[in-house]
Amino acid sequence: MNKIAYFDCPTGIAGDMCLGALVHAGVPLEYLIEKLHLLGISTEYQLRAELVHRNTQQATKFYVDLAADLPLKSNNLAADSALDPSETESPTFDARHHHHGEEHSHTHGEADAEISHTHHRHLPEIEQIIVAAKLPPRVEAWSLAVFGKLADAEAAVHGIPPSEVHFHEVGATDALVDIVGTCLGLDWLDIDEFYFSPMPTGGGTVKAAHGRLAVPTPAVMRLWETHRVPVYSNGIDRELCTPTGTAIACTLASAFGPPPPMQVQLIGLGAGSRNLAIPNILRLWIGEKEEGRREKEEGRGKKEEGRGKKEEGRGKKEEGRRKKEEGRGEKEVFNQFPMPNSQCPMPHSQETVCVLETQIDDLNPQAIGYVFDALFLAGALDVFTTPIVMKKSRLGVLLSVICHPEFQDACEAVMFRETTTLGIRRSTQQRTILDREIQKVQTEYGEVQIKVAKSGETIVNVQPEYEDCAEIARLKNVSWREVHRLALQLWYDR
Repeated sequence: MNKIAYFDCPTGIAGDMCLGALVHAGVPLEYLIEKLHLLGISTEYQLRAELVHRNTQQATKFYVDLAADLPLKSNNLAADSALDPSETESPTFDARHHHHGEEHSHTHGEADAEISHTHHRHLPEIEQIIVAAKLPPRVEAWSLAVFGKLADAEAAVHGIPPSEVHFHEVGATDALVDIVGTCLGLDWLDIDEFYFSPMPTGGGTVKAAHGRLAVPTPAVMRLWETHRVPVYSNGIDRELCTPTGTAIACTLASAFGPPPPMQVQLIGLGAGSRNLAIPNILRLWIGEKEEGRREKEEGRGKKEEGRGKKEEGRGKKEEGRRKKEEGRGEKEVFNQFPMPNSQCPMPHSQETVCVLETQIDDLNPQAIGYVFDALFLAGALDVFTTPIVMKKSRLGVLLSVICHPEFQDACEAVMFRETTTLGIRRSTQQRTILDREIQKVQTEYGEVQIKVAKSGETIVNVQPEYEDCAEIARLKNVSWREVHRLALQLWYDR
């Protein structure tokens, strides 16, 4: 099953809204607390979640109570309870914890109070914290990628290397919880692909340590620019998209836009802090991709078709015996009308595919393997590179992607996000394909799937699945070639 998530962001996105939506969708708060404890910073915060109302709609609000703020909250509890939350909290996040890069510490509570943090964490320290936590592999990879995107954006804004970007001590704690917690929740839900709606720009200004910043903030603008994010104005002059939430979206998104074809199975609602003109709720849709459901139904149909063909085959075998016994006379009549080839022509299937191409000469070669994996996750049918010589005799590669038309935008988004390309060529082509089905054989080492390609009723190619052979070879300590040979032999013997 291809499980996907669609983030509907009518009032923007922030880390705490993502966490609220995940808890609302069923991720246990206790699980998040337990796993985040591995980061080794649990003395710096407390986590809680509660159901709240935004414009009469119920959603889950996720709170990260930082240890530095707890005495302040305790002393001002009576005063705070008398205030309208919309007058004391920022639209989607606690502004004091908003983790812009260098010199971006925001105020909260008293409107003009200046907050300064003398301690901070640089990106390498944050990466070290994440790696040392021994989190699930996907969580670690996603978390490091999100922080990398955030640091790249801040570095571009301030004109410094990403490694020199520092996150103020309080803001870094909040960011670690928001980013790693969101990745933990998505991994717990076992999501395979992520899609996001267009983002509202917001408006107005937000107070920072050295004055006010225009909304959208510079880091958010940089992320939108880098990842070609579609944006619009919903008429709300507040900060709606935080750098943390935007970095999460830009890192994980297969595409931005309307919901993909899917069967919705679960909805998670994450509340922002402030009451706005429309419900301040991030809506997380979780379901099964329609293509996956269609393939499953097709698989069932092919299975039934296979049974029918098996019975048909038995009948043809008997018919063949009868024809053999009919004698030479019939053979001579048949030979009066010989076919030009040894086999009758068989019909083939045709389909429309998109071909995406771009040439690259300034990308770390180590990234190419990651780009391949990301493109296949986005729906690519095939991905390959060709060595080329570019202008000024620079060596480069031509990256080519083949996909169905419905996955074209998602694959282009991956190419822009994960490579240094500034442009992608696209073309639509027709391709002829053989019908294929998956059969299975049981070897002495384990089960292997066999891909059988046919032209009409004629089998033209039979190949054991590479991954099955490779996994058995690793587990049983035998050669891949031996597993491949044995599987193929068993199929033909059968």
